[in-house]
Amino acid sequence: MNTDKKLIVITGGAGGIGQACARAFKNQPLVITDYAQESVDKTVAILAKEGFDVSGIACDITDKNDVEKLVNYVSEKGTFKALVHTAGVSGTVKDLNKVFTIDLVATELLVDAFYKVADQDSVAVLLSSMMAHTIPANKEYDEALQNPQAADSFATVSKFVNGSSDVMYNFAKRGVILLTHKHADKWGEKGARIVSVSPGVIETPMGLKAAEEHPERMEMIKQATPLKRNGKPEDVADVIHFLVSDAARFITSTDVLVDGGVIHNIKKMGI
Repeated sequence: MNTDKKLIVITGGAGGIGQACARAFKNQPLVITDYAQESVDKTVAILAKEGFDVSGIACDITDKNDVEKLVNYVSEKGTFKALVHTAGVSGTVKDLNKVFTIDLVATELLVDAFYKVADQDSVAVLLSSMMAHTIPANKEYDEALQNPQAADSFATVSKFVNGSSDVMYNFAKRGVILLTHKHADKWGEKGARIVSVSPGVIETPMGLKAAEEHPERMEMIKQATPLKRNGKPEDVADVIHFLVSDAARFITSTDVLVDGGVIHNIKKMGI
């Protein structure tokens, strides 16, 4: 079978990074999913007009049944190649449970569901964050982050975040990286791979909203970035395109930082 024509599934496909990822896979059939059908339809219409082979379906990624529906939709459309999971929320939602559920629990629901249709050379690329790298290893919360669907996981992690949804975001994104390690052997038995990508400050609507809320901090981060700029969605999408491709065929169970080198300076400065 021609692997070029296998399906690329993009969650958060209506968002800035999601749409950039769609454009990076211009020669492959795409399935776009996002929370609202209206956003999905709009994105599909834009991409179809640009000549993409694209379809879409709304999906609440925190709902196991909805995720199953998504996987069935993908199976009906063709052969699955890659899950590019960009959907998520930032700490700006000010709700610890929402951040944990959307950014981490939903990620594992997707990994579990797409494992069923994964095959030789299938890939799952999960979006983490450079902020995941500010959270040190710790046996107690790492166990909970690796098993986000367990009944007591949210309560365990919550003890460490001081009521801050921004800090919960950092923990949840560490959990995303840990999920790649947890699921790598299982996916590997099928000849499939699972990796994460940790963007820095990327100029998307979500990133710009965070910049509005913390303008001084965001300017400080930009100045601390060795490349002296924020990232563009395309900076992340091009790395994801590489990770899905056969050029990355021996890369699994790892995280790729796409942050302009800033996280090391952030750690040093304690900002």
